[in-house]
Amino acid sequence: AADKIRLIPQDFFAELCEQIIQHLNHKIPGVNTAELCQRIQTSGVEINIGDLAKIANILSFLFSTAARNNLSTEELVSTLGSAGSMLPKHAVQVIRHMWNEQGKAIALSEDARNMATVGQFVDMKWKLGVAMSSDTCRSLKYPYVTVTLTVADPSGQITDKSFEMTIPQFKNFFRQFKEMASVLETV
Repeated sequence: AADKIRLIPQDFFAELCEQIIQHLNHKIPGVNTAELCQRIQTSGVEINIGDLAKIANILSFLFSTAARNNLSTEELVSTLGSAGSMLPKHAVQVIRHMWNEQGKAIALSEDARNMATVGQFVDMKWKLGVAMSSDTCRSLKYPYVTVTLTVADPSGQITDKSFEMTIPQFKNFFRQFKEMASVLETV
């Protein structure tokens, strides 16, 4: 991971750390590594989304562990150094700065000790389509609904999950949402 961190320019690394801390403070639902990876690649750096996601997970673990242990900035930096860390100097400087500026907010958060173990819903998109034909059936005229859910997993990685439903399945899905809405209104 340290080799991949060396590739990331300091400003992008700082942005990644900032998003992770905001996620841990429950200010944003997750870290959009796909969008950040695309911007890093556009700047000319060869990195793939899987490597960036691993770095984000490592940093998230680092910051949440430091918050749980209520580490000071100097304790965090010395722990990074004593662990035989091969982190580049710019990364340690960014971590030091971010923890010094915003680390206390994570440590003071009442949820810092109980980080979420389930994902968080971010967005939902849907579209109605009609399958006109296929290679095995000339005339389908079969309507379907495609739903794309955007979720942030517990580590903060934002991903899209897509699925298709028949019209009866969609009606059942819709009915369940209406039931949830009516229950939420009573709360």
